[in-house]
Amino acid sequence: MPRLFGTAGIRGRYLEKVTPELAYRLGLSVAAYVGHEGTANVGYDIRTTSPLLAQLVAAGLMAGGLDAIDVGLVPTPVLAYSVPKMKSRAGVMVTASHNPPPDNGLKVFDSSGMEYTISMEQDLENLIFNGDLKKLHAPWDDVGRLVEGHEALEDYIFDLIERMRVPHPRIDLRLAVDCANGTASNVTPRVLREIGVRQVVSFNCHHDGFFPGRHPEPRPDTIQPYLGAAASLNVHGLLAHDGDADRLAIAVPGMGFVKQDLVIALFAWWKLRDKRGTIVVSVDVGIEVEEIVEKMGGRLVRSKLGKLHEKLKEIPGVLLAAEPWKLIDPSWGPWVDGIYEAALLARISLEEGETLQGLIYRLPFYPSARINIKLSKDEEKLKLYPLLEERVKAVLTKDAQDILEIDGIRISYKDSSWILVRASGTEPKIRIYAQALSKRRLLELISRAKQLVYEAASGLGIQLQGVEEHIDLGDSRRSS
Repeated sequence: MPRLFGTAGIRGRYLEKVTPELAYRLGLSVAAYVGHEGTANVGYDIRTTSPLLAQLVAAGLMAGGLDAIDVGLVPTPVLAYSVPKMKSRAGVMVTASHNPPPDNGLKVFDSSGMEYTISMEQDLENLIFNGDLKKLHAPWDDVGRLVEGHEALEDYIFDLIERMRVPHPRIDLRLAVDCANGTASNVTPRVLREIGVRQVVSFNCHHDGFFPGRHPEPRPDTIQPYLGAAASLNVHGLLAHDGDADRLAIAVPGMGFVKQDLVIALFAWWKLRDKRGTIVVSVDVGIEVEEIVEKMGGRLVRSKLGKLHEKLKEIPGVLLAAEPWKLIDPSWGPWVDGIYEAALLARISLEEGETLQGLIYRLPFYPSARINIKLSKDEEKLKLYPLLEERVKAVLTKDAQDILEIDGIRISYKDSSWILVRASGTEPKIRIYAQALSKRRLLELISRAKQLVYEAASGLGIQLQGVEEHIDLGDSRRSS
């Protein structure tokens, strides 16, 4: 089992899991892994510890013989974009994405801008823990240089605007953007204005590593307080990022938070209109996407959460890869990109001449739930989950039609309902996802699953720290 890498790189509390020593050792190991020639890019988010860790990553890269290109304070998609743009061998982003302010993390990209695969991360772990420091360091006359590469951000913005600009919009689109005081604060509002959005209102769009506006994860509860203000400004929708802008959430006045399955279904519909092909989705994506892909003649493939990119390597010609809050469009690049996602959503609206609400109403809808059960530390999660999985298999699979175990355990039933129970790969949480054709069936599924968690935790003497629930029954959709 990996000691460092989780669902999305290395992530954890600063000075506990993510330390200055680890940042240096990672940079050194990346240099050894890709070879002691060429360049590697380093970017960082707005967290208070990120500049420090980025400098140490760069020092490790240089000590290993690579030139380190400092692309500066940028969204994660910009760092990924910059690697092939600058023909570098690798890229390292210092970010904890949507985690709390005390956390930080490290994410590694290959020469194409794609996140490292599980096997590549395992190789890096081996170098980090077992590599001979004397052999990893380059000699005095072969160490790397530090090179400034701050033009990457402007290059990214220019290329994205050129790709997404709608010369003749069919609607006067008005949007609010909440960047969570993160790295997209000076990027997404600008891109949206330039591609044709008539009015862009900005919330929490100044950099601040303490995240004073809201928690950096764009959950329904964190963005709901801003929806009233957005509605009073007469905008068609509120787009919300996480701290490093690889995620995007959407809320619409009159509808509230838009379920991520509907966002993915919309993008799948858009892609499959013109070309049949494969749509890759994570294991927690639901019935709406399945229905749209089947209707449009596409093929649906599931992947582990956080590992969409691995399917891009396995399957040629993937049209789109998505999981809740995250989108990869391979025609733009093999990286998750929340800024691109915001621009694409706006482009669809501008070209279709339809509001976000109108676009969402075109799609099927089924009740669903996403539940996070919080623990105090990762060690408790690792102790609890194996027992929980045994109980889930014993109790919830009796009338199953299909069982998928690529990431936790997903159980599908003959009535089209399904439930997924898994351990979070980034936080000390147990996650439960479920969907059904009726409210009653959905509530029955999540009640049974939560009870299994409580029983397993009690048996191990583990004290649960709280529950975050989002249950979408479509009430606002039906009443609007």
